[in-house]
Amino acid sequence: MTRLLLASASPARRATLRSAGIEPLVATSSVDEDAALADARERFGALEPADAVLVLAQAKAHDVAGHLPDELADAVDLVVLGCDSMLELDGDVLGKPRDAADAVARWQAMRGRSGVLHTGHWLVDLREGGQETAARPGALGAGQGAVLGATSSTVVHFADVTDDEIAAYVATGEPLAVAGAFTVDGRGGAFVTRIEGDHHGVVGLSLPLLRELLAEIDVALPTLWTR
Repeated sequence: MTRLLLASASPARRATLRSAGIEPLVATSSVDEDAALADARERFGALEPADAVLVLAQAKAHDVAGHLPDELADAVDLVVLGCDSMLELDGDVLGKPRDAADAVARWQAMRGRSGVLHTGHWLVDLREGGQETAARPGALGAGQGAVLGATSSTVVHFADVTDDEIAAYVATGEPLAVAGAFTVDGRGGAFVTRIEGDHHGVVGLSLPLLRELLAEIDVALPTLWTR
């Protein structure tokens, strides 16, 4: 049975997959995100936010695929998924806050406004055997290192929260661990008034997009469901 190897330690991404019936294997990448982005800018020039998250998702997926944990070294049925998220606000791209003061400043800038949460997804197919896929002619097929990815982008509208609410939220520590300094599946959900797009993408992993990417390498998402 094909197994999905999530190249991320994100509890939210793992929970999203589990809620969809998929029990992923997990391995954390050692990618230096700043270095990966700097290298991409040197090669390709300025990056759009949707491209920046894809660069990082790709780097994480390939890092894990190239350095499998010992217990997975002999696995023959793996598809690796890398993800990365950033919030775009007024043309600026925001990852995780540096510290509590940065998180407070972020929320003071975000409140009462909207931004775009971009989540990059990248697959590396490590299955044995297989051949070129009909859905992706010309690409390397299953077992030959097929690689592909795409970005999910969702507009997020933030409530006009007070300074006291911001201070209380930052004090929980939750916004310090996530891109954009907010969640929709935790305490921060009360401060998000509306989204336009896939809410799973805001959590950190778009299930509809994952289904589409898997289909391109001839993996039907239901085959990943836990029996």
